[in-house]
Amino acid sequence: QPCWREYLTTRIEQNMVVNCTCPISECRAQPTTAFIYSIVSSEEIIAKYEKALLRRYVECCSNLTWCTNPQGCDQILLKDGLGYGAACSKCSWISCFNCNFPEAHYPASCSHMSRMTCAKCNHGFCWRCLKPWRPNHKDYYNCSAMVSKAAWQEKRFQDYNERCTFHHHAREFAVSLRNSVSSIREMPKIRNLTFVLDACKVLEQARKVLAYSCVYSYYNQDNESMDIVEQQTETLELLTNAL
Repeated sequence: QPCWREYLTTRIEQNMVVNCTCPISECRAQPTTAFIYSIVSSEEIIAKYEKALLRRYVECCSNLTWCTNPQGCDQILLKDGLGYGAACSKCSWISCFNCNFPEAHYPASCSHMSRMTCAKCNHGFCWRCLKPWRPNHKDYYNCSAMVSKAAWQEKRFQDYNERCTFHHHAREFAVSLRNSVSSIREMPKIRNLTFVLDACKVLEQARKVLAYSCVYSYYNQDNESMDIVEQQTETLELLTNAL
């Protein structure tokens, strides 16, 4: 038993217990859960083992996923029926289930969130793997565009990027403000501040939409309906700033 206990404990701590086999090279048998419970007595190690089993289960179920809140959340979400606007029941984070971006990014599409464009030659590529966005693009390292066009593209990218960054920072401020108000409400003899919390939540959502509207507008410059989109975005930005 001591040998088995040390072996299983090491495997659990290294997150390699789920597929581990008997340490005898000729034996491919895997220790069962009941066997592990009978050998390992440490509650801390058992807790790590159970977490490993849960992670494995979620990974094997295509309809399950973890909440993608970058601040940390251990909630398991069921993908079915969770369209845009559905939030985690534990932390209220809204995830995107169609791409690897950590949160819902309406109105920007999933392709917008994974695509970058060279400011000089307008070549599109994926920022995850750095491969060309279009397979038939052959001039990967060679740019022959005019400098004036490159300068215009660079200035346009900087403008949208600055706006997007501003709205993300403003959203973080709204989150910080909501947390501060929540702590004040816990103090005695303080009037109800629910309306302030509601306003902060609206600010968070509005700033999020405005940030990803910048991404959407940047990649849809030739769309005929962009004038209407820009007008709506400007109106939302004015109202949000006023709030």
